[in-house]
Amino acid sequence: MGRHVGMIAGLQKWLVGLVAAALLWWTLACVQAGRPVTALLGPAVALAGYAALLGIEFALLRLRPGTGPRPALVALLRAWAGEAVAALVVFGWRQPFRSRRWPDCLPPGAQGRTGVLLVHGFMCNRGLWNRWLERLARDGVPVVAVDLEPVFGPIELYAPLIEAGIAALERCTGQPPVVVAHSMGGLALRRWWVEPGNEARVLHAITLGTPHRGTWLARFGLGFNARQMRLGSAWLRELAAAEPASRAGRLRCFYSDCDNIVFPPACAVFDGAQAQALPGVAHVRMVDRPEPWAALQRRLTP
Repeated sequence: MGRHVGMIAGLQKWLVGLVAAALLWWTLACVQAGRPVTALLGPAVALAGYAALLGIEFALLRLRPGTGPRPALVALLRAWAGEAVAALVVFGWRQPFRSRRWPDCLPPGAQGRTGVLLVHGFMCNRGLWNRWLERLARDGVPVVAVDLEPVFGPIELYAPLIEAGIAALERCTGQPPVVVAHSMGGLALRRWWVEPGNEARVLHAITLGTPHRGTWLARFGLGFNARQMRLGSAWLRELAAAEPASRAGRLRCFYSDCDNIVFPPACAVFDGAQAQALPGVAHVRMVDRPEPWAALQRRLTP
């Protein structure tokens, strides 16, 4: 599915390259000026600035208006540190440079098996799922990971991409797949799911930090899709009104009290669905936690 280098990979390569070039220029200039110690300030300032920008999200999570429990300060600081590492790996390496490292796996002779569709979220690409893709392919599990583009377009535009992924897995296995979706990807799945004829085409769905009810932070987001993810948006209300009452029984939602993107935490739970907390885990780091992987394995076990 989709062999081209996507827009997100291109943008993130450009950004990483720009930062690397600036740091190289600074280092060489300082060394030539006989100030090797000063050369270390460039990387230090860059990392401090990155951590500070990320820290604003955690501050907003802690200070946001409204009711509901706030995470303890110590838990929030730990989540911040963990997310700083996880996001740097994802946005600085996996997505810009390794998004095609693990291709989709549609092996012959897979009829009767359960396949997996992986759907990323806002400002991400299929590289987010590299660890999942590697392990699933190693186990011979049919798996497809989509790239959701246009990056800032309406969420309904992603339905054909999900359709293509589902259809490829159906041809390979003859069975409805399990869908694992992170963040906005869960909303893209729900939008595809309400289209006529799609109800029985998903065995089960697992969402990680999906803003099922929107998120407070989306008021600051860029793009049409960010506006759709605002708390109580008209788009979310219309989507919920189109969904059957049985939808909740087909979903398992992972959420966290330290999710720096989707908060308040209750917004990441679909009404009536199974919910599982990941205490102290931030938004991107959810993808590499063992609990969602274990939930998928239980669905794949005959």
